[in-house]
Amino acid sequence: MSEWLEPGSGAREEFRHVYLREQEQLARAREQRRRRMLLGGVLLGALILLFGGYSVSTYNSLVAKREAVRSRWSQVENQMQRRADLIPNLVNTVRGITKQEVEVFTRIAEARAKLLKPEATPEERVQANAQIEALLPQLRVQVLSLAEQYPELRSSETFQRLMDELAGSENRIAVARRDYIQAVQDYNIATSRFPSVLVARLFGFERAENYFKATPEATRVPQVQF
Repeated sequence: MSEWLEPGSGAREEFRHVYLREQEQLARAREQRRRRMLLGGVLLGALILLFGGYSVSTYNSLVAKREAVRSRWSQVENQMQRRADLIPNLVNTVRGITKQEVEVFTRIAEARAKLLKPEATPEERVQANAQIEALLPQLRVQVLSLAEQYPELRSSETFQRLMDELAGSENRIAVARRDYIQAVQDYNIATSRFPSVLVARLFGFERAENYFKATPEATRVPQVQF
């Protein structure tokens, strides 16, 4: 037995070689694990950086789109209010020249009051604006009928200017409404499309309300004829 373990014996050398091979295999395994862990850490770090960069970019984009919706809605409100202010001026001009009352103006004035009410919600403003739009054809008929009866009204520069401005306001409202609808659509797509929806949910971006329906009737511009 002692001879088997003596230095220089074949069994002793074989045992040493086996031991060294096992140690080398263990060292290689540890090195492979270390490299895999290092590679995994690098990949994880890269993914975190990529997601962080994407999140920042997407967040800024969503903020810009949300602000665009608010800005476009402000333009709609401004144009609706501008038209609402033109109508009394037109009616007062007609009344001052013809001494005649414009019957439909009473109902328009009621809708105008709802539109300009400071505490009115967007839905209430849109509804009041729709009421004004529905009454405008009657207003035009009555005003133009009076213009036919009173040549001095038809030749009045103030009357002509107000009628032109009223027609122009229709175009501006249609453009502002179209831009608003498009801004809402762009924002809502961005907040619901993958992967930007993940960032939207993470930071609490909610869908924007579309107060108008994008129909041909909604964007049609009434024609004013003299």
